[in-house]
Amino acid sequence: MHRLKGKVAIITGSVSGFEEATTMLFVRLGANVIIADVRDEMGGALCNDIASGTNYSNSSSISYAHCNVTDDASVKNVVDLAISKYGKLDIMFNNAGISGDLDKTTLGTTNENFKKVFDVNVYGAFLGAKHAARVMIPRTSRVILFTVSLASVVCGETSHAYNMSKHAIVGLMKNLCVEVGKYGIRVNAISPCAVSTLILTHSLGIDKAILG
Repeated sequence: MHRLKGKVAIITGSVSGFEEATTMLFVRLGANVIIADVRDEMGGALCNDIASGTNYSNSSSISYAHCNVTDDASVKNVVDLAISKYGKLDIMFNNAGISGDLDKTTLGTTNENFKKVFDVNVYGAFLGAKHAARVMIPRTSRVILFTVSLASVVCGETSHAYNMSKHAIVGLMKNLCVEVGKYGIRVNAISPCAVSTLILTHSLGIDKAILG
């Protein structure tokens, strides 16, 4: 129950789906967590739910920060918040991501949608890693994580933008391993299969209730 006691974590896009579950687990294991998202109302509600819960030994160490992962200053601010509040950052969990439009065809893919998916999924992940590395390298022995997808190894089931973005994050993860591994920083990507999160049900065009 105290595996992460004293650790400080930032989890982006952390008010629903895998991110919400990860946030609750990290707090339950004793971590100090800053959840970073653009959905302020949902973020505040999640903090209140956890803080008032009886299953969390560290329920007071949860806070919310507005963060647009596609904006460099916004990501920098949330990392700096962790340093000013706790004096360190142990875990940067880059979870924020979008599925984009549902069209799987090349001709049906709009330029605007393609750029938006890459801005959030890839550029956002890069900014998270960049600012995490900025404060982690001097301390060594920290962790940078990415939520990827089965789409990073299986093709034809998602849109081109989403599929390519997940492949790109795996490439980023591998490059970072080489760069920051010498400072004792571990970098990993987690590739879940199909789970009825909001992003999946949206991409399938169905209501989550249908999946139970």
